[in-house]
Amino acid sequence: MLFPGQGSQSIGMLSGLADAYPTVTDTFSEASDVLDFDLWKLVQEGPEATLNQTENTQPAMLAAGIAVARVWQEQGGREPVLLAGHSLGEYTALVAGGALVYSDAVKLVRSRGLFMQQAVPEGAGAMAAILGLEDQAVRDVCNQAAQGAVAEAVNFNSPGQVVIAGDAEAIARAVELAKEAGAKRALTLPVSVPSHCSLMKPAADRLAEELAGVTIKLPGTPVLHNVDVSVAESEQAIREKLVQQLYQPVQWVRTVQELGRQGATLLIEAGPGKVLAGLNRRIDKNLNTLPVTDPAGLEKALEAVNA
Repeated sequence: MLFPGQGSQSIGMLSGLADAYPTVTDTFSEASDVLDFDLWKLVQEGPEATLNQTENTQPAMLAAGIAVARVWQEQGGREPVLLAGHSLGEYTALVAGGALVYSDAVKLVRSRGLFMQQAVPEGAGAMAAILGLEDQAVRDVCNQAAQGAVAEAVNFNSPGQVVIAGDAEAIARAVELAKEAGAKRALTLPVSVPSHCSLMKPAADRLAEELAGVTIKLPGTPVLHNVDVSVAESEQAIREKLVQQLYQPVQWVRTVQELGRQGATLLIEAGPGKVLAGLNRRIDKNLNTLPVTDPAGLEKALEAVNA
């Protein structure tokens, strides 16, 4: 079971699933109690700009993933044998696996979002998607564009799709250089923080302090971590990987390849959107990813898993 990260959120997400299964709104209510505001109302009614602020997007996506995982369990879906999440989705995977208590994770990702936003003033950092270049070509473009600032390849999402992040001016230069290098597309993303690059180091230091006070257990279901595509051997290792994840690349291509190597044939994308299904198809055509975002998707996935 896989959990999407930021970028999969949208106004009205999971409304159909919530109409059929009260567990969805119950899960959001628990998060609302922790946050002291109505998270479900924000997700359903917006405004979109508020939902897209990283300190709101993160708890919203966590709640969405856990809501789907709970509905899955209630409806007799088989227990997953491996878990993973893209970026923020790693926290959802850790909750689903029993490593983190849900309410603690809600608080944690809210803080994570605030730390990220405070580390780099809005407008000072940027992210861009580079399509159609080899990984090394993207790294070369970043090195060339940096000129003493930060420009780094941070999300290896699928072959030929790499996201870069860093200082806004350096990323603007990288976008132009990528086009010159033959990229099919190079476009700046509408995000408020440059995630997973070295500019996030101050946020990571604050996150480490926060994590020190949170109870973490080894998950009952193994979780593959973004930074090194491995399963943590100790509670402390989980903390360290979550801290590193903030300023190091998301190795999604390697994660999906590892799932295949470990014998996975069917992947459930638990949460809104179908971003991971699209990426996974380009990484390994033998893996079937079924997104569960509405009752029809749930039914199809249950049929496939219980067949």
